[in-house]
Amino acid sequence: RHMVEAGLEILAQRLRTPYGEIDLLVADEDWVIAVEVKSRSTLRDSVEALQPRQAERLMAAFEYVLATRPDWSRPNTRFDVIAVNREGQARRIMDALRLT
Repeated sequence: RHMVEAGLEILAQRLRTPYGEIDLLVADEDWVIAVEVKSRSTLRDSVEALQPRQAERLMAAFEYVLATRPDWSRPNTRFDVIAVNREGQARRIMDALRLT
């Protein structure tokens, strides 16, 4: 809902790749954005739940999607994280992970 309200189109949810699953893939005319959603008891715990090894797998999955789905290509790419706490509050961290 947050992404649609931000003017982004949902391209895929729970997108499975050989490298792992991307929770959301959203886009507008300029950006394609992969999104990882982390939910824990606090926002801080949610943010800290993304470990380096998982981040590497997520980036490999995003690179795979970009290489195999040229129809989803946009001039810019980004990987965001949405942290959610037990009360349902959410914090979006834009450009949380970088393609190398």
